[in-house]
Amino acid sequence: MHSVAGLGEFELIARYFRRPERALGAGVALGVGDDCALLQPTPGMQWAVSSDMLVSGRHFFPDVDPRTLGHKALAVNLSDLAACGARPLGFTLALALPEANAAWLQPFSEGLFALADAHGCALVGGDTTRGPLNICITVFGEVPPSQALLRSGAQGGDDVYVSGTLGDAALALQCLQGKVHLPPALLTQARQRLEQPTPRVALGLALREVASAVADVSDGLLGDLGHILQQSGVGATLDAGIAMHLLAAGAYSTGASGLFSSQMPVAQLLQCVLAGGDDYELVFTAPPDRAAAVQAAALASDTPVTRIGRIDAAAGLRVVDGRGQPLPGDWKSFDHFA
Repeated sequence: MHSVAGLGEFELIARYFRRPERALGAGVALGVGDDCALLQPTPGMQWAVSSDMLVSGRHFFPDVDPRTLGHKALAVNLSDLAACGARPLGFTLALALPEANAAWLQPFSEGLFALADAHGCALVGGDTTRGPLNICITVFGEVPPSQALLRSGAQGGDDVYVSGTLGDAALALQCLQGKVHLPPALLTQARQRLEQPTPRVALGLALREVASAVADVSDGLLGDLGHILQQSGVGATLDAGIAMHLLAAGAYSTGASGLFSSQMPVAQLLQCVLAGGDDYELVFTAPPDRAAAVQAAALASDTPVTRIGRIDAAAGLRVVDGRGQPLPGDWKSFDHFA
């Protein structure tokens, strides 16, 4: 054991990350405290496992509110389970800290566990060490065999949908970086989408019998839809006019267009919507005859969904305007190594 700023590693874990046994849930036989956790999957179910890492200065500002950071660290992983149609069970946390600061650790753990409790997802283990602030979570879920939502099932003629709103997080990031100006109220709204995304777990579960292919929108709509197209061997046509109205929770379509058009080119707004990233919504496809079932899933999960295009048999991704005309542009989704 080593000491970090006067607080030992195991004391840090016990104080901020060990929870009562009653908080573990039915799928966890043994949680934090041993060399390994013991998970007990429901008989006949398959595991769904995903990992995401958040690095200070790369994925979040160093001075971000630790409570919202705790939320986001788990939310981005739960979003992967949502895209698979999996029910959350548990997660591990690997945490590197410059120092053991109680004023940071307390709200971070509270934000983390508030979201974990909301989804019945127990912390079952992990690691802590001294180093530059770095958060890595591995999440575990379960899904019935042959019911996992994948990227490979889209077919020509399917409709393309997206949940929630798009572009808000990218717009907030540009504002915080000093590249654009937003009114305080709109920045607050957009920043919440950047720092406290909503994982669409309930929608993912509701789509298991409905969607033909699903991906979570983490790196940008076009890039993540592109994964579906590549895995499915199809193309798509997207209506950018519809997508634009998903920006900033409808602010673009309800009178704020004058504000935006006077300060940001439309191409820049489109970049936020189509390729901005950090939305953590679901993009998915479904046959046209399942349109009513899609809306029923949206209603059951209390999640708005919008049809934004169609799947084409011919390869390639085409973006058109409201009149169906090709829209010029070269939108690049987020890539860590580009």
